[in-house]
Amino acid sequence: MTETTPSTRQTLSYLRNLFTERGIKPKNKLGQNFLIDLNLLDLLVRSAELSRDDLALEVGSGTGSLTARLVELAGAVVSVELDPAFAALTEEAVTQREHVVLLHRDILKNKNELAPDVLGAIEDLGRRSGTQRVKLVSNLPYAVAVPVITNLLLTELPVERMVVTVQWEIAERLLAAPGTKDYGALSVLVQSLADVELVRRLSPKVFWPRPLVDSAIVRIRPNAAKRTHVGDPARFRAFLRDLYVHRRKNLRGALASLPNRDLSKSDVDARLAELGLDGSLRAEVLDVEQHLRLCARFA
Repeated sequence: MTETTPSTRQTLSYLRNLFTERGIKPKNKLGQNFLIDLNLLDLLVRSAELSRDDLALEVGSGTGSLTARLVELAGAVVSVELDPAFAALTEEAVTQREHVVLLHRDILKNKNELAPDVLGAIEDLGRRSGTQRVKLVSNLPYAVAVPVITNLLLTELPVERMVVTVQWEIAERLLAAPGTKDYGALSVLVQSLADVELVRRLSPKVFWPRPLVDSAIVRIRPNAAKRTHVGDPARFRAFLRDLYVHRRKNLRGALASLPNRDLSKSDVDARLAELGLDGSLRAEVLDVEQHLRLCARFA
């Protein structure tokens, strides 16, 4: 296939012609919705503020349109694509270059862990390229957005930021304040480790095929001071997962139901009293610091 300049790739007509030619049908179950507004694709890239000191990580390379932009701006690129048809398109869009690794595989080992060989590829390329930072820059497939974001936050990689498209519902959860309907374990975990901001809300019409919901570009910046304060992010995530299994219960009931614990409600009440917390409250009204105090006392 003849190389096309990135600025002319991934318009609606381009995708339709390409997919017809190759016999490709986007798979809804893999969240294959392609950003066809080139101005928004440029916004995604600008928000990453890439330099030659950066290793850009992309999850879901699709046709390679964003990948080609990353290669031009970053010092190194690791791009991961599960679908063999799109992995082939990315290889055609991005000619053989030093410090570019294209992986045809799942980014996840399981929902709680990134694939070790992907992490190894990032670490190896970072050493070889001399890049100092990792930046996730992706039109994330909806199905893996949350586990990619949370698992990447928990790694020891030098992640400076994530600039990603996600479903609007996920953006609301990432940004939610205590006591609101969208606030929960995801909000607490991400906000305990990073600073989150909304870059732009996106209409379904800027994608093809059109999703049924709005999306958003969000920027997530891991915060070293916050991470130090959390102490053990994996332990905190496990505690939040157990706590929010019983989201509709009050604190007393949810904490008494924690797995692998033998706590009576009177034990729970005594510990909550030490923390100055009312057991009749629900977890979703507590701020991040209060969740951390709960974890320290009950995990």
